This record gives sequence, C-alpha cells and structure tokens, in this order.
Amino acid sequence: MGSKKLNLKPTPGYLLIEPALAEKKTESGIYLPDTSEEKPQKGKVLAVGADEVLDSGKTRKSPAKVGDEIIYKKWGGNEVKIDGKEYIFVKFEDVLAVIG
Repeated sequence: MGSKKLNLKPTPGYLLIEPALAEKKTESGIYLPDTSEEKPQKGKVLAVGADEVLDSGKTRKSPAKVGDEIIYKKWGGNEVKIDGKEYIFVKFEDVLAVIG
C-alpha cells in the first residue's frame, strides 16, 4: 500500500481486504500466463466494520482484526479499485479461516 493511507471504513458486517498476489509459478516450477491466473482467496485485513446486527436481533462480531491474514469464500466479496489498486469488501460470514 506504500506510504499513502487508505481512508475507508467498512459498513457493519464487512471487512476491507488487500488480496494476496496470485501465484505466477506452480509448486513444480511451471510459470503461468496472466490469463490463467486464478484470483487468490486470501488476503490481509485492512479495516473492520462494526458488529453486524442480524434479523434475529443478535450481533455477529468480526471473525478477524486489522492485520490478520484470512481465507475467504471463492466467490465472496465485492472488488473495488482505488488509485489502480484492487481491494475487496468481504462479509463477516464469508470468512472461512484466520491464518496463524
């Protein structure tokens, strides 16, 4: 992200994620062309929205905090581009795991 601070606060129930870079090479050493790259399903949490209030009246707390690396659902999240860099807003419920 460089020295420029990203000034976004997700709405309740969402995390702002900086996606991990797609692998350019397989474990066996084969280099992949850009057209075959699959979007990563993990990234670093940059910002956390407030607790989500569910229809039942209960609250859902964030499964991760700022700085955590997470794995999220393959088709989860909404991509946004800011200053040429891609970010993803992911719902709390779309987080599958916190790494580490």
